[in-house]
Amino acid sequence: MPGKEVAVGIDIGGTNTIFGFADRGGNILAEDRLKTTHYEEVEVFVAALYEKILVTAKKISEPLDIKGFGIGAPMGNINKGTIEHAAGLPWKGIIPLADLFRKHTDLPVVVTNDANAAAVGEMIYGGAKDMKNFVVITLGTGLGSGFVIDGKLVYGHDGFAGEIGHTAIRPGPSNRDCGCGRKGCLETYVSATGLKRTLLKIMADSIEPSDLRKYSFEELDAEIIHDYAKKGDHLAIRAFQHTGRMLGFKLADVVAHTNPEAIFLFGGLALAKDLIFEPAKEYMEENLLSIYKGKVKLLASQLSTQNAAVLGASSLIWTNEIK
Repeated sequence: MPGKEVAVGIDIGGTNTIFGFADRGGNILAEDRLKTTHYEEVEVFVAALYEKILVTAKKISEPLDIKGFGIGAPMGNINKGTIEHAAGLPWKGIIPLADLFRKHTDLPVVVTNDANAAAVGEMIYGGAKDMKNFVVITLGTGLGSGFVIDGKLVYGHDGFAGEIGHTAIRPGPSNRDCGCGRKGCLETYVSATGLKRTLLKIMADSIEPSDLRKYSFEELDAEIIHDYAKKGDHLAIRAFQHTGRMLGFKLADVVAHTNPEAIFLFGGLALAKDLIFEPAKEYMEENLLSIYKGKVKLLASQLSTQNAAVLGASSLIWTNEIK
């Protein structure tokens, strides 16, 4: 008797790599994770990841018919199956990720930008099911973006279309260093790490008391800042407001370029809800050309928060967007 058809969805992040087994209906049968940062050599990482996938598969009570591996990763290139010069990962240069996976399996392996994977997932399982023109912005350790125009995911000539996280929001030699080697990239302001950098700058420039001052640089993270913002900490709220304003300003450019029906925010930072959505919406509308004002919806991803990254990556196996 054939097993249940599933795709393995893998989301490679700067801190953690999450994977899971998803069926065609978007149900996750099992999932697990490992620390991306624990592996200095990508070959060792791929071997450990594949082994953990096999171990997890054995924990599922019903037989499986695995159709392939969909992988979302920063700077993933669907044309070549590579990760190329990803700023937030431990491995530098061009990584032949699909080829490394194929040393362990004969099944299809599809690699793309993590934000593109999220966009495909939103189109298949989430809030963009009936949309032909939309944008997904992923807000995690970094910032990614996936563009769907006329029902097609935009990859561009080399497979790297839509890298707005590495467009300059504040260019110039005195602005924030980015892991890509440039300065003033949007990602350095609008991401979990960007939020932390903003808060530290606010605290350095202010004498206002805050319990956040008790945290060391290593201890502080976006989740802690979010918790304090919800409690009413003024400095944490200011950090979110600044982050949202920077995002909204850039989204006005995105609207001018693509004229989307909606923009979806996806990822950990989007879980801050109104703390990030309200200033982003306000500054987007304020900076829009008049013909776009009031027409673009700014929405939270409707993928299951717990499984969103896995669903987005697994959907690469089901969609006809595969090249």
